[in-house]
Amino acid sequence: MKKLLSIIAIAFFCGIFSGCNKQLDLKPSQSIDEADALKTDENVKAVLQGAYYQFGQAGIYGGCLLRNAELLGGDGELQWVGTYIDPRQIYLKTILTTNSEVDLQWAESYEVINTINNILTALDVVNEGDRDRVHGEALFLRGLMYFDLVRFFGEQYKFGTTNDQLGVPLVLTPTKVLGPDNFVTRSTVEEVYAQVLTDLTLAASLLPEENDVYASKGSANALLARVYLQKGDYANALDASDAVISSGIYALQPTYDKVFNNDNNTSEDIFATQITPLDYISSMTEFFSTEDYGGRDGDIIILDGHLNLYSPGDQRYDLFFNGNGSIECGKWNNKFGVVNLIRLAEMYLIRAECNMRLSSATGATPLEDYNVIHTRAGLDPAASVTLEDILLERRLELAFEGFKIHDMRRLHENVASLPYNDPKLVYPIPEREINANPSLANQQNPGY
Repeated sequence: MKKLLSIIAIAFFCGIFSGCNKQLDLKPSQSIDEADALKTDENVKAVLQGAYYQFGQAGIYGGCLLRNAELLGGDGELQWVGTYIDPRQIYLKTILTTNSEVDLQWAESYEVINTINNILTALDVVNEGDRDRVHGEALFLRGLMYFDLVRFFGEQYKFGTTNDQLGVPLVLTPTKVLGPDNFVTRSTVEEVYAQVLTDLTLAASLLPEENDVYASKGSANALLARVYLQKGDYANALDASDAVISSGIYALQPTYDKVFNNDNNTSEDIFATQITPLDYISSMTEFFSTEDYGGRDGDIIILDGHLNLYSPGDQRYDLFFNGNGSIECGKWNNKFGVVNLIRLAEMYLIRAECNMRLSSATGATPLEDYNVIHTRAGLDPAASVTLEDILLERRLELAFEGFKIHDMRRLHENVASLPYNDPKLVYPIPEREINANPSLANQQNPGY
C-alpha cells in the first residue's frame, strides 16, 4: 500500500533544508542548526522522508523531467500544443539559458543531492538495524539524480573511450553556505558516470529485497541496468537486468492497461513516484491528459508518426484516446496516480537487447524475452526476432514514459534533421547558476 509521507517529517525537513529556486547546491535556510537536526535516528529518517518528497517535485520526478525527455526527442511522434513557452522551447530545440524547465531540473536535483549529502554525514546516529537501509536509500536517490543530470546536461557517453567531455558538478558533501570556498566546476561525463555506478552498486549491496514503495535492492539493480545500457556496457546491463528478473519479486501485469493510472504501485513497478492529494498532482497527467482526467487540456498530442508504428491488435494502441479532437496518451489519466519510473517490462527488454547484441542467452533467449512483452500486448508470439524488432518493441512498450531522447542519443539516431550529438539536444547550464558560480563561467555547453 502506498505510504503517505509524514506531514511532520515534511515540515521538519522543509524547515531544515529549505531553499527552492536557490543557486547551485541550494544554501539551506535553517530554522535550527543542521548539526542538531541530524543528531537522532528519528530526525535522520525524517530528513530522508523529506528527500523523497523533494524527489517527487514537479520539475523532476513528479513528471516534468520525463515529459521533457519526450518533447526533446519528439521527432514527429508527438506535438506540443500548450501555451507554456519553456516546454515549447524544448520541443522546438530552441532552448534559452533562462529556460525555467531547465533551471528547475538543475535546482531541484541539487536540492535533493544536498539533502542526501547531509544524511550521509549522519549515518552513525541511525539505529544499527536500519543503517544499511537508510544508507542505501540515500545513495540510490543521489545516483538517480546524477544520472539524469548528466544525461540532460552532458553529451552522450561513448563506450570504450575516455569521456572527458563536460558533465555536471559532482558535489558529494553538504553545502552549508554558497561561496568562493565551494564554487565547483563541472566534472567530466566519465567521472559522473563512475560516481553514479559507485553509488548504485553500494546501494544494491545495502538495500533489502523489499522495501515497500521506497528504494530496494531491485530498484538499485534496475537503475544500474539502465545506466549500463545508456553507456553501451551491454555485459553489465545484462547482468543487472537479469538479477532483477530472476529475483522473482516483480511480476508483469496481465494486461497492458493495468500498468498505468494506479493509485498504488503494482507488482510490475520496481520504483515509482508516489503522488497523493496531500502533496501535488502528477505532472504527466497535467500535460499529457485532458481536463476530464485532471489535466490541463491536452498540451501534448500524439501524431500518426507514432500511432502508425503499432501492428493490428496491439493492445498498447488501444490506450490512446480522442480528447478534444486530438489523440492523447492514455497512460496518464490519474492526477493522483503513481508516476511509473522503473518497471519490470523495461528489464525484459534490456535483457533481450543485451543478449541479442552479445549473442548470449543469459536468463532467457532474446526471443523468449521479446515474446514475454510482445504477447502481453495481445500479439501472437514471434517465431524469430532481430535487434531491430527488440528496439521497436522497446519504443512501443515504453512510449511517453521519459525514454525517447535518451534512447535516440544512445542509438545514434537523428532527431528530425538533427544528428544525435547536436548541441541543441543537450541542455544549457542555467544562466542563473553561471551568474552565481563564477567557476562555471567558461564551462557553458556548446551553442549557448
